[in-house]
Amino acid sequence: MMQPGAPICNTCGEQVGFNANGEVFVACHGCNFPICKACFDEEIKEGRIVCLRCGAPYEENLLDDVEAKANQSTVAAHLNNSQDVGLHARHISSISTVDSELNDESGNPIWKNRVESWKDKKNKKKKTAPKAEKEAQIPPDQQMEEKQQSPEAAEPLSVLIPLPKDKITPYRIVIIMRLIILGLFFHYRVTHPVDSAFGLWLTSVICEIWFAFSWVLDQFPKWSPVNRETYIDRLSARFEREGEPSELAAVDFFVSTVDPLKEPPLITANTVLSILALDYPVDKISCYVSDDGAAMLSFESLVETADFARKWVPFCKKFSIEPRAPEFYFSQKIDYLKDKVQPSFVKERRAMKRDYEEYKVRINALVAKAQKTPEEGWTMQDGTPWPGNNSRDHPGMIQVFLGHSGACDIEGNELPRLVYVSREKRPGYQHHKKAGAENALVRVSAVLTNAPYILNLDCDHYVNNSKAVREAMCFLMDPQVGRDLCYVQFPQRFDGIDRSDRYANRNTVFFDVNMKGLDGIQGPVYVGTGCVFNRQALYGYGPPTMPNLPKNSSSCSWCGCCSCCCPAKKPTKDLSEAYRDAKREELDAAIFNLKEIDNYDDYERSMLISQMSFEKTFGLSSVFIESTLMENGGVPESVNSSTLIKEAIHVISCGYEEKTEWGKEIGWIYGSVTEDILTGFKMQCRGWRSIYCMPLRPAFKGSAPINLSDRLHQVLRWALGSVEIFLSRHCPLWYGCRAGRLKWLQRLAYINTIVYPFTSLPLVAYCSLPAICLLTGKFIIPTLSNLASILFLGLFFSIIATSVLELRWSGVSIEDLWRNEQFWVIGGVSAHLFAVFQGFLKMLAGVDTNFTVTAKAAEDAEFGELYMIKWTTLLIPPTSLIIVNMVGVVAGFSDALNKGYEAWGPLFGKVFFAFWVIFHLYPFLKGLMGRQNRTPTIVVLWSVLLASVFSLVWVKINPFVSPVDSNAVTQSCISIDC
Repeated sequence: MMQPGAPICNTCGEQVGFNANGEVFVACHGCNFPICKACFDEEIKEGRIVCLRCGAPYEENLLDDVEAKANQSTVAAHLNNSQDVGLHARHISSISTVDSELNDESGNPIWKNRVESWKDKKNKKKKTAPKAEKEAQIPPDQQMEEKQQSPEAAEPLSVLIPLPKDKITPYRIVIIMRLIILGLFFHYRVTHPVDSAFGLWLTSVICEIWFAFSWVLDQFPKWSPVNRETYIDRLSARFEREGEPSELAAVDFFVSTVDPLKEPPLITANTVLSILALDYPVDKISCYVSDDGAAMLSFESLVETADFARKWVPFCKKFSIEPRAPEFYFSQKIDYLKDKVQPSFVKERRAMKRDYEEYKVRINALVAKAQKTPEEGWTMQDGTPWPGNNSRDHPGMIQVFLGHSGACDIEGNELPRLVYVSREKRPGYQHHKKAGAENALVRVSAVLTNAPYILNLDCDHYVNNSKAVREAMCFLMDPQVGRDLCYVQFPQRFDGIDRSDRYANRNTVFFDVNMKGLDGIQGPVYVGTGCVFNRQALYGYGPPTMPNLPKNSSSCSWCGCCSCCCPAKKPTKDLSEAYRDAKREELDAAIFNLKEIDNYDDYERSMLISQMSFEKTFGLSSVFIESTLMENGGVPESVNSSTLIKEAIHVISCGYEEKTEWGKEIGWIYGSVTEDILTGFKMQCRGWRSIYCMPLRPAFKGSAPINLSDRLHQVLRWALGSVEIFLSRHCPLWYGCRAGRLKWLQRLAYINTIVYPFTSLPLVAYCSLPAICLLTGKFIIPTLSNLASILFLGLFFSIIATSVLELRWSGVSIEDLWRNEQFWVIGGVSAHLFAVFQGFLKMLAGVDTNFTVTAKAAEDAEFGELYMIKWTTLLIPPTSLIIVNMVGVVAGFSDALNKGYEAWGPLFGKVFFAFWVIFHLYPFLKGLMGRQNRTPTIVVLWSVLLASVFSLVWVKINPFVSPVDSNAVTQSCISIDC
């Protein structure tokens, strides 16, 4: 009989059962891993005395004394031999797709061959087990104690620094006061309608309620901002001892590029060179460059870059220069002799600059040559056609330039590995743009190097701080901090932006305020570049220390807290248990079919099921699957190195991801152009947390699209991605609520990332209201009493106080805050508005619209691109709003002059709101006019036409003025003595 309340055993699928005391049997009290007594006894008989999930030893009172003595001599060797199996079983309970349904080929003899190959690999490992046993005679705990003998090495690698109470307490008090004032404000607004302009009043109230809701979503995730401090010297003392090999973790770098004519190869080359010259052990670095356009120009420029790196890397390390991207190093306007006391530095620097100029000439010659494609297509040096001549139909390509067996630098030292990758493209396949390219790099790197950590960069983001990876390792390699850490996010910093930052390209408020606030909750969101990932988190696994939610717990589905903070609810199952229950019938059928395979015992059948499950999840590559089980990275010993390239080509084939979980639960997630937000969100829903790292010297720097049109299109793409997530199954409003592993403030932050484009609708309406009021003579606010005036002033001052206190703890300047506020309005009435309509058309009707950008003015000198005018449809709405409000101000003053002194009082409030709109759109107006005060004629014509038609129609209809009684007008005219 089924006993209610007992969980399901993770090994056999039966109920766990109860112990002698009538309580549910628990083998491991650390993670509550569900396993029945029979399976537990079998585990002990086979020598496994540690938990399959968390690796913690079982309690002594659960171990049978006779079996423990019998197996005491074989436990150590068996644990070494079954390490991969333990990792396998430990992660099965965390991964969300391992128990997915099996296909009809479960009984096919092909599985016999796979099990045979798996057994061969295991036998090879068993042969090398004696050596491993000799090396592991010293207990791991004792080894760690010996390694951490120095006091400096035993200290923490990072420190979390909460904000001082004198800064954060007033900030929180003002937030609460502002909430109270908002409540009183809306009570007044709702209870005091304007009857003479009811439509305007109702529209304004709805807009104000939405703005308040948006403020709450944006403000409360910043409730507990924190700072962090890292100690690189302690990291070196712990993992880099003199005379011993470095124990720092390996890192695979991903650099993505698509079109070398739009993304200059020289910029990509500088990014690659800055990676190869990092202050990090060379055998721990591998740089993978993804060329998603299969351009021969990208390949040839990488050949030149690999050759120049043989000179550049030793120069950087010899003189410790910063930054290590040559273009940006040589363009610095500073004293390069500062702190460089070596007499040879000046001579070598001049020689290196001359070599770099020659290298630039060669790269520019390649670019000039690539401007015109030959009719027969490109050919390589050996005369064979370039495989990527058709960028939409070509095979996968991999080329290793540098590395362990490649060319050394000019001093004979080893260089980091540099790999060119272009995944296969075929018509009829969905390739998923950048997300698909990143997932291809995940698989290639797992086969070739399999570093436990991955750092991805855009091709225009170079390494500005050579110790950036060490900064991240202070978190990821810390045994206390790094266990549940899925990624470390660095802020984005930019070059080439004018000092005033007219269009808020630096995003300082977001990176220095919002992200610090998120770091105090569950961690910052992933922003697409400058992020160091834990590879295991990308594979869809849950954090190792996160236990399954007990069935008998009353966990809150909203905040994940215990029943003490929420009313009692019905017990809820863990998400993985629900998945197992839903798929149990299919799994039982597969097991029944597998029992027909002869010559395999029960243990081998269980491993076969796991192998099939992993192939259903990760794809048909045994090398890649084995790499996923190596939590600490590294290429499996059983793999034949001569076949690695062939296997790497296989995993980037265009059909590899079909019928797998890539892009659904594994790797970069598909379904949105902002795959970064979606990927980080899925990880944190599994219980992972992230960390924000802000070193004093910015870790990475990039190039921002600084002219108005490009900036609006960048914002349009981000907003469109948010709308796509809102309309998908991954909407943060409901996704992952059942598991309860996403904190409620973190959920508010993710909700804010998907609903902010919808603010454009009330924002456009609210920016139009001042002009409408001035043209009609009506107003959205009735005559204010003394109490109402105090309420409005209180709201106004609370807004100012919140901003001032935010500036105080974040260190952001008031100019940055004002620029951010201005561009919030500019982007809201243009890019966000178009994103909402485009998102609904794309997701609901399947219509994909594009807003083309065309240049309309030549460049100037420095920051000339800032003043370049490019025609785009996005320019029309904000231009129309500026003209309408200017027309309204002129009409308002004209009306006040005609009506006399009494009309000036009401005019003040209307003009104030109109100027609020104009001041916020001023950077847009300035960018539209350009340095030479030239505006595309089409922009002026469209805007004047729309504004004129709107004004004339409004005056003609005048819906907010009550109809005039014609009889009364006639009688009044008769009584006048002309």
